[in-house]
Amino acid sequence: MKKLLILYLSINIFYGCSNMNISPPIALKKEKKLTIHDDTRIDNYYWLNERENPEVIAYLDQENKYKEALLKSTKKLQNNLFNEMKSRIKKDDNSVPYFLNDYWYITKYKKGKEYPIYTRKYLTLESKEEILLDVNELAKNYEYYQVSGLSISPDNNKLAYGVDTLSRRIYTIKVKNLESGEMYSDQIDGVNSYTTWAADSQTMFYTGKDKQTLRSNKIFRHQLGQSQGEDKLVYEEVDETFSTFVYPSKSRDYIMIGSSSTMSNEYRFLSSKTPFKSFSLIQERERGLEYSPSHVGDMFYISTNVDQSTNFKLVKAPISSPNKANWKDVILHRKNVLIEDVDFFNDFMVIAERSNGLMKLRIKTWDGSEDYYLDLSSQFDFENETYSTSLGYNPSFNTSLLRYNYSSLITPSSVIDFNVVTKEENIKKQQEILGGLFNSKNYTSDRYFATAHDGAQIPISLVRHVDTKLSQDTPILQYGYGSYGYTRDASFSSIRLSLLDRGFVFAIAHVRGGEYLGRQWYENGRMLSKKNTFKDFISCSKFLVENNYTSSKHLYAEGGSAGGLLMGAIMNMAPELYNGVIAAVPFVDVVTTMLDDTIPLTSGEWDEWGNPNDKEYYEYMKSYSPYDNLKNVEYPNTLVTTGLHDSQVQYWEPAKWVAKLRQYHKGENLILLHTNMDTGHSGSSGRFEALKEVAMEYAFLFMLENIDD
Repeated sequence: MKKLLILYLSINIFYGCSNMNISPPIALKKEKKLTIHDDTRIDNYYWLNERENPEVIAYLDQENKYKEALLKSTKKLQNNLFNEMKSRIKKDDNSVPYFLNDYWYITKYKKGKEYPIYTRKYLTLESKEEILLDVNELAKNYEYYQVSGLSISPDNNKLAYGVDTLSRRIYTIKVKNLESGEMYSDQIDGVNSYTTWAADSQTMFYTGKDKQTLRSNKIFRHQLGQSQGEDKLVYEEVDETFSTFVYPSKSRDYIMIGSSSTMSNEYRFLSSKTPFKSFSLIQERERGLEYSPSHVGDMFYISTNVDQSTNFKLVKAPISSPNKANWKDVILHRKNVLIEDVDFFNDFMVIAERSNGLMKLRIKTWDGSEDYYLDLSSQFDFENETYSTSLGYNPSFNTSLLRYNYSSLITPSSVIDFNVVTKEENIKKQQEILGGLFNSKNYTSDRYFATAHDGAQIPISLVRHVDTKLSQDTPILQYGYGSYGYTRDASFSSIRLSLLDRGFVFAIAHVRGGEYLGRQWYENGRMLSKKNTFKDFISCSKFLVENNYTSSKHLYAEGGSAGGLLMGAIMNMAPELYNGVIAAVPFVDVVTTMLDDTIPLTSGEWDEWGNPNDKEYYEYMKSYSPYDNLKNVEYPNTLVTTGLHDSQVQYWEPAKWVAKLRQYHKGENLILLHTNMDTGHSGSSGRFEALKEVAMEYAFLFMLENIDD
């Protein structure tokens, strides 16, 4: 093995009770010139992308050891936090049962076990329990084990599921005979987890992945008993900016193939009774046309942005001729109301509508006799500005019950069944917080609006303990994401109580790039408007400081993945605003990644960020890319986390960023890198193991605030 080329730089760090002379790893510089558009960038840490290079692994190990040394004083606190967070979670727990095709399905967790147990009961909940899969048994010999995509055949006798043992989101599909308990010999490797069954319970459809880019690009048909090499390719997505997937319609009458990019969709369908026939196209793709079909009777009901319906509208078309020319309006487009989701039943439909950042559930009967919104205040101590609600899992058509979810920043999550006939509501389950100490009245939440650089009003959801007073000395952890139209609603977290009970305030900045205030909110935070996301977050931070809710000495920022990009950007744009930053699996080397279409997800991301092969987008990306804009300033205390096997944001992005941060950072604030050598983008598998990383992050914050218990 080549001698590790790591240099060490001694620094003196003082925290709390001890003086420590500890040297951080300083990665060797190996100049790499990256030239495009007559512009050359020098990347001295490009070599860190060599996953199999022993020097790279040794460097990551050194970073982990350095992080452990600097956080050594918090070990007891980390352990206490882990046990505290774990103690609030019910160990013996069951999901709310749902009914599908003659069976009740229930997911169970047992005390002392990390993984779920999947079960079912025939016809009634009093029937004998049948164990489908005990993931605890399957995971015994693995550091990481995830089961995903469970799919029951129409005859109820077979279970297909995907297994990932590396955290790369690359699955092996296996099939179990539920009558005998034996495993079929069928094994499908290197694919997505989910399988769609045809009506014959012998034919399956699944999605293959490109081995290099991990793009979901092919749909195959598989017959039980045949080898993977014999499977028939039924669809291939040749456009590298699109991914494809297969799924059953809710009615189970059709097998659907979808192709999707950031800004366009295309769907095909096939009767589940004729799996060997060809798929039919609903509407061919058009640049900027998004649509999503659902089968009801002899019609497809389609949510779409056609005809400049920015916030989407609902149309219908006959299955016999479903193309755009035959789309008829069902629910018209509204400028201030986003149609976020729709579900369909025999006698009614439910539309999830977002207005002014808040979700409402609208029930509309097919006969037109009723059209109304659910009154959430009937079941809850209703907070009109900080709640979260959504459609639950409703797999059956023939039912009068609508299942939905509700929570708020101070109200544990609930699963509710609403009877559309009787108008009765039944809370089937509310998240139980163990320990006897939690009382929602001990916490309070508010929503504020910060004024952005261009006058836009940016919502902030804030929660704190009632005993925590807002002042210049109050620590606030501000969270943000702001990409892909993803909305982080104001929902409950039992884990977060460990922050709130120690005097921290938690704030969500609903920045542009998400869809909190509608589809245009997303449009104004992507592509050549991406900087709005970063500026919005900074505006929210300034609002909190200027109103004396906190100060820069006590303000912290947190974001992960694309939210990690946000963290890197605000650290360059306003490092003086924050005492600390947590950047989880951060997407920080934007230009290099978006220029490398061999990296998983790159080509499909061009509609979100822009294609830097175009000079305009290249220059814009380069102007905000965290890795390319580091400067000689004092950066906040920073904790960066990643996983060696991450398929979404490759480990080398945060590793390179930390190496370069050390080069430019002035002052004695901490720069720490934690690499989980066994996991990927989603962290540890298992129910509780991931809490250890959260405990580390919280301990990092508490150390900076001199909170030691």
